[in-house]
Amino acid sequence: MRILFVCLGNICRSPTAEGVFRQRAQAAGLGERIRIDSAGTGDWHVGKAPDIRARQAARRRGYDLDALRARQICREDFSRFDLILAMDHGNLRDLQAIRPAGAAGELDLYLRRYALGEDEVPDPYYGGEEGFERVLDLLERAGDELLAEIRGRL
Repeated sequence: MRILFVCLGNICRSPTAEGVFRQRAQAAGLGERIRIDSAGTGDWHVGKAPDIRARQAARRRGYDLDALRARQICREDFSRFDLILAMDHGNLRDLQAIRPAGAAGELDLYLRRYALGEDEVPDPYYGGEEGFERVLDLLERAGDELLAEIRGRL
């Protein structure tokens, strides 16, 4: 199973989703069976580490995002990944616009997929520390639901 998390710049939400879910998959003994990655729809931060505030918030909860580097999604990702999960409606629209015809990868809005009461993972970039904590709360809940789905698929 191959999963790609996508946000705008790949420095806040999607690398955090990658780190949270990677740890959950490893803890469940599925780390070798699931390929997990993240990307951004924009190219502003390609090659950069996740935002320091995202890394600090993640570290406080036991997640290590330090080795991750931002990249931009490419057309090949739509065939390389089984499930592509967008963090918000804007990114979902952007993904739908560049998705090649006949691409096999499933595309969805991450939170909406699991009916968690919210559709979007809010972008914490222009806010304070509490925004990064809120993102982690949402991604931990969604990560548990995604793990349950993946167990049923494997």
